[in-house]
Amino acid sequence: MNPDFLIFQSLNQTVGRMPFLDNLAIFFARYAGYLILFTLFILLLINFKKYKNLTILSLLAAFFSRFVVTELIRYLYFRPRPFVVTHTNLLLPHGSTPSFPSGHTSFYFALSSAIYFLNKKLGTLFLIISALIGVSRIYCGLHWPSDILVGVIIGIFVGWLFVELFKRIKKN
Repeated sequence: MNPDFLIFQSLNQTVGRMPFLDNLAIFFARYAGYLILFTLFILLLINFKKYKNLTILSLLAAFFSRFVVTELIRYLYFRPRPFVVTHTNLLLPHGSTPSFPSGHTSFYFALSSAIYFLNKKLGTLFLIISALIGVSRIYCGLHWPSDILVGVIIGIFVGWLFVELFKRIKKN
C-alpha cells in the first residue's frame, strides 16, 4: 500500500480519541504560525537594528517560498487534499484547494531556516514550531505527509538561498 496513505491514516485515525491532542493539533495547525510572526515582531520592536535584516530576509524568503514556488508547483500539478479522496477525520474546515506542496509548511520553514542560518538559537526554536505545524496539518486531515515533506524541502532551500544571496549582496 502507498506509504503516504499509511502514514496519513496512522496519524489521522487517532483524531477524536484524545481531546487534548486534538486541541493541540488545532493550535499548531491554525495558530502557531502567528506565534512565530508575533515573536519576530516583538524582537524587532525590542531591538530594531539587530533584527531588521533578519526579519526582512526571513519574511521575503517565506513569501517567495509560499506564493511563488509553491503556487508554481500547484499550477503545474494538482493533487487533491486527503479529505477530498478518502475518509478523513477533519478537524479544521478547508477548501478543496490543491494539497501539494503544503504552503503553510513551505512558508514557515523558509522563514525559520533563514532565521536559523543567521541566528541558530532562535532558528532552532522556530524550526521545531514549524515541524509541529506540518505534522499537525497531517493530523488534522489537511495534508498528505509528502505535501509536508516537499514543503519542508522547498522552505529550507529557499531560506538558505535567500541567506546566501543576502550574504553575497552584503559582501559587495
